[in-house]
Amino acid sequence: MILPIYLYGSSVLRQKAQDITSDYPNLDKLIEDMWETLYFADGVGLAAPQVGLSIRLFMVDGSELSESRPELKDFKRLIINPRLIESSGETVVYQEGCLSLPKIWADIERPVSVKLAYVNRKFEPVEEWFHGMASRMVQHEYSHLEGVLFTDLAPAIRKKMLQSKLQAIARGEVETFYKTKIVT
Repeated sequence: MILPIYLYGSSVLRQKAQDITSDYPNLDKLIEDMWETLYFADGVGLAAPQVGLSIRLFMVDGSELSESRPELKDFKRLIINPRLIESSGETVVYQEGCLSLPKIWADIERPVSVKLAYVNRKFEPVEEWFHGMASRMVQHEYSHLEGVLFTDLAPAIRKKMLQSKLQAIARGEVETFYKTKIVT
């Protein structure tokens, strides 16, 4: 089932998400629905807060980008209860967008590499380094679990320039081809 994506202005996007356990209600169905929602919306990542749930779960799939970024050919992860362990000192600026902030783009500086500790679908512990675009994708979704949107990380002048567009989204004045919702 395709879930509505919560838009800028929804309070769930600003909450710090909570860990879950393996007995989280209907977890398999939620994961299946989130993958379906991600693909329908043409995204490369989706975090649970974006579908209205303040839990520490996100998914990324970079395979659609593999033509221009071959390193993403098999990059698909479901990440539960992540914690950022380490990040590289080196940073890079790259333009980001988000399904929860349609038609908004900004150059965002993030570490080139990050190491996360998380559990997989079997709730087995994993520690993994992510590099390049995979790192950016993971950091973007991880930020959602911390209640941080990519526009929060934009330079001050860019934030100011985006303010009226963000306010319009919060009022529901944006068109998307995917289902959306705003809950304050």
